[in-house]
Amino acid sequence: MELNRPGNTSLLEKDDTLTFEQAFKTHFKGLHAYACTILKDEVMAEEMVQNVFCKLWEKSGDIKIRQSVSGYLYRAVYHESINYLRHQKVKAAHQAHSQYQMSNNLNPGSASGKVILRELEEKLDKALRDLPEKCRTVFQLSRFEELKYQEIADRLGISIKTVENQMGKALRLLRLNLIDFLPLLLLLLNL
Repeated sequence: MELNRPGNTSLLEKDDTLTFEQAFKTHFKGLHAYACTILKDEVMAEEMVQNVFCKLWEKSGDIKIRQSVSGYLYRAVYHESINYLRHQKVKAAHQAHSQYQMSNNLNPGSASGKVILRELEEKLDKALRDLPEKCRTVFQLSRFEELKYQEIADRLGISIKTVENQMGKALRLLRLNLIDFLPLLLLLLNL
């Protein structure tokens, strides 16, 4: 069967899986290479081509091809790739805007910045107070006094392994208690 013949809609009939599979096998490599030139990403190019074929399969009864199947597939891959790139730009712009808003809100001089920082400090203080005593002591010696694990072990008369275990436990508990503030903490660390 000639798949480049105009008006060939048989590959879109779900009853004819062999023709559909033949179209996939015939055109996949070329479509993938074409999508790679647009996206500059082999994995995403493969996903775009697969998306096109999935949509064709799902909408098999609704689509009428008036030109060659090959032309239709290339145009569909082009549009799928362009839509993906547009979506990536919108996502990047949203993330940049969110970071900008967050950094403006964190300005220590602004009222909202003061409120956010005070709330963060209170949450951090509470999370530290909630740690078991040994965990809290090890954590404070490591993070606030900047002692090495060996120095902490010597000062507290415990093994380095115990220091490691207590630090791991402290970090796990702090992460759980501060999960809502994690994006804010990460932003603060990058400022």
